[in-house]
Order: sequence, then C-alpha cells, then structure tokens
Amino acid sequence: MDDAVASITTPARTIGVDLPLSVDFALIGHQESWRAAADVLAVLRGPERTPLPDDEIKDILPWIPPRVVCHVDVGSIIRTKNGGAKARGLYIDSFIPPDRLEAAYVHENISRVRVAAACAINAGAKIVSLGGFSSILIEGNFDQLPEKHDTVFTTGNTLTVGFVVQGIKKMCALEGRDLRKSTLLIIGATGDVGSGCARCLAPIVRRVQLSARKVERLRRLAAELQDDGVEVEIATDLLENNLQPFSAEADIVICAASLASPALLLGRIAPEALVCDAGYPKNLPPRAEMPGAKIFFGGLGQITGGLKFAPDFHGILNRHPFPDVVHGCLLEGMALALEGRFEPFSQGRGSITPERVEEIETIASRHGIYLAPFYNADGPVEDRLHCQTEWSRGEYMGERPGRFAETSF
Repeated sequence: MDDAVASITTPARTIGVDLPLSVDFALIGHQESWRAAADVLAVLRGPERTPLPDDEIKDILPWIPPRVVCHVDVGSIIRTKNGGAKARGLYIDSFIPPDRLEAAYVHENISRVRVAAACAINAGAKIVSLGGFSSILIEGNFDQLPEKHDTVFTTGNTLTVGFVVQGIKKMCALEGRDLRKSTLLIIGATGDVGSGCARCLAPIVRRVQLSARKVERLRRLAAELQDDGVEVEIATDLLENNLQPFSAEADIVICAASLASPALLLGRIAPEALVCDAGYPKNLPPRAEMPGAKIFFGGLGQITGGLKFAPDFHGILNRHPFPDVVHGCLLEGMALALEGRFEPFSQGRGSITPERVEEIETIASRHGIYLAPFYNADGPVEDRLHCQTEWSRGEYMGERPGRFAETSF
C-alpha cells in the first residue's frame, strides 16, 4: 500500500509539469463513486502500472491528502487579436472517500476542504469554485476557510441554479407543458440551490410544494414566497416520511437534497412528471421506480470554447455522455475567470435571487458556456429539437428573441 500511495502523492507524478506562473482559477472537487475514484487513481499512477484492486483503492484513498491533480485550460468564444480568450486553472481533488459523505464525517471532510483550499491559495489562484459536497460543507462556513490573501471563493451555486431552471423551462417547452399550470415540488428546498430554484420558479408556476429536513427553515422560505403571492405547501423530508399525497400532485420535481448517496424514493408522483435530479451525488437511485416520469440530470453546462486537461482527464473528471460538460458549481469559477471578475459571487446560504442568476447566466453565455444536453442514468434524453445550447430565462418567457444553435445528439 505504501508504494501505491507514494506513486500517487509525488508532485511530479501528479501534474506532470510545473505549476503555471499565473493561476486564474482553481476547482475543488471529489469523486462521487468508487469507480470514478479508481479511474482518477489510474491516471495518476500512470499507464505503465497495473490498476489497483477495488479493496486496495478503498484502503488507500482515505490516506491521500488533498492535492493538485491536473491543469485545466478553458476557452471562450470571445475572439481576441491573439485568438480566443482563455483562462488557466487547476483541479484540486479533496479525495473525500465516496462512502464518507454522511454527517458523521463532516468535520473530517471540512478539514479536507480546508487543505484543498490552502493548496489553491498557495498556487496563487485568483478565484476558487467549490464542487459537490465541498460547496455544501462550506456554504454556511466560509469563516472556516484558511486565510485567503488575494484568493476569493465561490460555491458556484448561482450558476447551478441557473442551469437547473433553464433545464426545467426547456424540458417543459420540448414536452409541450405549460409551466404556469404546473405544481412544482422541490426536495431539499432550504439548501442554497433548492431555495434559489424556488425564488426563480415560484412566480411562474401554479403552486409550489417545498420539502426539507428542518421545518423552521421551510416556514421562513414559504413565508418569503407567500409574501409575493405564491401558493405554497411545506412538508418535512420525503426521505423520512411516506408523503405520497404531498408528492402525487407534483408534475415538475427538482431533487436538490444533500444526500451522501442516491437514496431518495419519491413514491407516487403525477403521471408523466418531469423530474430534475440536481444532486451530487445524485439523489435518485439509478433505477428509480417512477413509471411515466421523464428524469434528467440538472445543473450542468457545456463549454463550447474548448476545455483541456493535463494530464488528460477527459471523461474521468467530467463523466458525461457529451463533450466538455461540467457541473455548474465549477463552471461559475471558470466563467468569472474568463470575464476577469475575481469575486466571491456565491457565498452563504439562501441569498440566490433571480437577478443574480440572470447576471451569471449572461456572463457564462457570453463566453460560450450553455445549458448541457439532457441525459440521465440510461444515457441521453432524446428531445424533438435535438438542441443543446443557449436556453435562457428570457427566451422561455418571451422577453427577447431566442438564439438557438441546433446540434444533433
């Protein structure tokens, strides 16, 4: 085991080249499955080494400290006299074991994120995006990050909300649904992503159902929405209660709960409901029993200006059936770096507004970062238009002409 750990943790082996003189952004993440973790370790160890057995991977992963894994270069569709605008960054893996995401490991995992954050600061990153549980652990605990110097941090949750909302609107349009007549259920409604989705979508649906673990937070969010004339119902977590009467009327569902594994059982929902799983790890089991429902993964964007990893982690760090698709939480830092806005755009919990969502969507689209094509655990979700780019809040609501770039799956 010592040789296996040593081969992974040697800096020269890890990134293969020296750190760049200027680091525009850093991304902090972790792998959501043991298969993904095994693939990352295989690249770090090199093709000449025999892949580690599964049981050995589970033994050594907790001993690997957070560290820089690779360089990440992202391109913009904005052209300059020297070609396309670019930003250079780093991916830092916190190496949180996939089976240690539960509350029992929260202090250990915050410590790992702190070490990963220190790596970003020491590398001179101007802005750092927190991915997956890194965002969840820190969104209410920014004071636990190390001294930042000239480095700023963002959870990336505002752009995640933007892509979730865009996905709901686009899927409704493709399926011929009238969003204004729909009942929207948000599970994990009081989290940063869930509450942001509620603020964006509540004014344009018929009724909102909110579910979360903590009833007081639910009541505060419900009161906020009701003050704007929204019809709201609340219920405690569907994970702990068989609340089929509550969910049976929902024809649009957003799953944004902070779960350690895909364990959410929705039970009976409205026939042919649209279900967006925006969790990382995913909220729904791969074969969730929801006859007639159309399930898609949300909060994802696609980079059209170019994405490069060194060493090459394509298809490993971004395990999606389409090229250059990345989670919105990480894309937020990339978009802000391309824009030259090194600021903590998303911090705290419960402060995401439609105005802030529209602002980050505009920044992302200006650089060619658009809503990703739809897919779920079974692969691509076919739609009638086969379109994959530029689906904005304004286009759905008729506020400005749409600009569709159609691309076949």
